[in-house]
Amino acid sequence: MQKKKVNRRDFIKTTGTAAAAGALYFSMPGSVRALQQEKSRVVLIRDENAVDELYKADREVTKRIFDDAIRRLTGEDDIQTAWKKIIRPGDVVGVKSNEWRHIHTPEVLEDAIRERVLEVGVDEENFSIDDRGLLRNRVFLNATALINVRPMRTHHWAGLGTCLKNPIMFDPQPSRYHPDTCADLAKLWQLPLLKGKVRLNILVMYTPLFHGIGPHHFSPEYVWAYKGLLVGFDPVAVDAVGCKIIEAKRREFFGEERPINPPPKHIELADTRHHLGNAGMDKIELIKVGWEKDRLI
Repeated sequence: MQKKKVNRRDFIKTTGTAAAAGALYFSMPGSVRALQQEKSRVVLIRDENAVDELYKADREVTKRIFDDAIRRLTGEDDIQTAWKKIIRPGDVVGVKSNEWRHIHTPEVLEDAIRERVLEVGVDEENFSIDDRGLLRNRVFLNATALINVRPMRTHHWAGLGTCLKNPIMFDPQPSRYHPDTCADLAKLWQLPLLKGKVRLNILVMYTPLFHGIGPHHFSPEYVWAYKGLLVGFDPVAVDAVGCKIIEAKRREFFGEERPINPPPKHIELADTRHHLGNAGMDKIELIKVGWEKDRLI
């Protein structure tokens, strides 16, 4: 049977709104556009051995589940074929990580990303991982493709620190996005250094922080070993799923409804106001893989 050819008109017609579809359409290579025809695909993958009792990430488990997530996301069995749908050999690739000292992007995950991107054929000099120094980084200033990866945590200004917020260092004045509890973080995604370049979003759910009060809050009491990754092309959808998990954990921990404060409204507004992606669960294809215990969604 001949596969149905999906053109741009079909793509826009079958996604939530034309504007949201357009944003997603132009932010990914043509080889993966068809995966977003009806819903935003998000992969939730977990492994009970992803982190140890000291919350240290396991290298081999991380590499394995990350590979599996990419296969599920792209629909390809071969991992190198899967990555060739996301990154091209001629790309200049920046990985926007997060170095917050309490819960930072696991180095073993950064290494796994590096390995797969270089295998595609990207020159090592055209690959870099950075956070706060990216505006001084040659690779990021010339990037054709970006990978957005950060841990999930509660946040004093935005309610949640998410994939949507992670690129805030692309603006030399990040405080501009703080008003109204960071409601318009999606505007970041229109910056020239960012617009249309993000190929993959990874929300690290290994040891999320689900509660805190104050601008620099952190307490081990509110960290738990969820041991998962959320991976998708649509940052809004990835964040929306992560938010649901945090809300469920708060209900379980506190024994009652305890809304995130301030509410992470930037996620919904990224959909309804800025048309960047899909925040509604009815517009998300959630693929759940691996360890099922206390999945919370």
